[in-house]
Amino acid sequence: MRIAMIGTGYVGLVSGACFSDFGHEVVCVDKDAGKIARLHAGEVPIYEPGLDALLAKNVAAGRLSFTTDLAAAVDGAEAVFIAVGTPTRRGDGHADLSYVMAAAAEIGRALTGYAVVVTKSTVPVGTNRKVAEVVREANPRADFDVASNPEFLREGAAIDDFMRPDRVVIGVETEKARKVMAELYRPLSLRDFPVVYTDLESAEMIKYAANAFLATKITFINEIAALCERVGADVKAVARGMGMDGRIGDKFLHAGPGYGGSCFPKDTKALARTGQDFAVPLQIVETVIKVNDEVKRRMIDKIVDLCDGTLRDRTIAVLGVTFKPNTDDMRDAPSLTIVPALVGAGAKVRVCDPQGQHEGEALLPGVKWVDNPYQAATGADLVVLLTEWNEFRGLDLARLARKMTMPRMADLRNVYDPAEVRAAGFAAYVGVGR
Repeated sequence: MRIAMIGTGYVGLVSGACFSDFGHEVVCVDKDAGKIARLHAGEVPIYEPGLDALLAKNVAAGRLSFTTDLAAAVDGAEAVFIAVGTPTRRGDGHADLSYVMAAAAEIGRALTGYAVVVTKSTVPVGTNRKVAEVVREANPRADFDVASNPEFLREGAAIDDFMRPDRVVIGVETEKARKVMAELYRPLSLRDFPVVYTDLESAEMIKYAANAFLATKITFINEIAALCERVGADVKAVARGMGMDGRIGDKFLHAGPGYGGSCFPKDTKALARTGQDFAVPLQIVETVIKVNDEVKRRMIDKIVDLCDGTLRDRTIAVLGVTFKPNTDDMRDAPSLTIVPALVGAGAKVRVCDPQGQHEGEALLPGVKWVDNPYQAATGADLVVLLTEWNEFRGLDLARLARKMTMPRMADLRNVYDPAEVRAAGFAAYVGVGR
């Protein structure tokens, strides 16, 4: 099948590459000529493990191409995916749908035959019907259907999530559209991965409800962690005991500095606003948003306490600033709250992150970037483990301690055993919920 993928951001690029690997002919479209030029040159504008090889393979096979010409890409396409950004709109928390609607209008003007216009972007309930209106207004004679096909890709594991999904969710209204979508995902259904067909509104809601629930699990365990610290319990043991219950599960029960990234912050806000708009306040989701902000501030207090109440002239090594490992994504990362607070309090901050420097240099002014954790720790008063990259899971703790002026560790991901850290020569250690 011929597919046009509008948007070469995280979702569009990964989805386009994976669809082409299924054997479909995919054209990825972006208005950013510089980004398209980089893709033509074989450069990948985002970091995602395995994506560079997947792109190169399918470009070489002639199944994947890139262009700035939307009309040419849409001409003859049987499915046109909208995979543009839906950031939080300033001032009100709603998802900004301006990019989605602009794409829909362009698609409408470019349609020359029947196609399914598929919204891959995360959008509030009712958006796909608005997309249909915009396409129809742009081209009253257009022959098309709309479909909702939300993505469930984890950054750092996106290709595996696309190729081996827990489920594929497709919202359609006509049998014709359903057949097109079934053919697109035929390689997955042949391997018995579940494909769930729903109405448009239910597909839109599934995405938001799923992300809000996962954000709630993270925030719940972080609140339990705070209580564990007061009562003398260990949140890792608590989470392990909880997670063995099949009704709960062990995923997303890892205490830390709060959730971040491109999805949870904006999706919880958008869902909360939708509830308010329809006079059904989502009090749990609203509380999750509030508590997650408080968790980040609580991490700052831990660091200050570990430095005897003052950060002025302290040298602090921060290990990891991306919102999670195996990505270069800095969007709403806890580091964007924590690190500026350290700098603002007078600390001298050194940062080490395997992929975060390119984005982080503009977002974290006033810090010094270094190449490895031991360089960051040299002469430092404190090491803060903020993102659990594999590179930081097996550190030579004794070597790290010897490099420091005052060996102290704030392990905000509970990577290390407190006894091991102290035995390695650290004078003080603090984790989360321990």
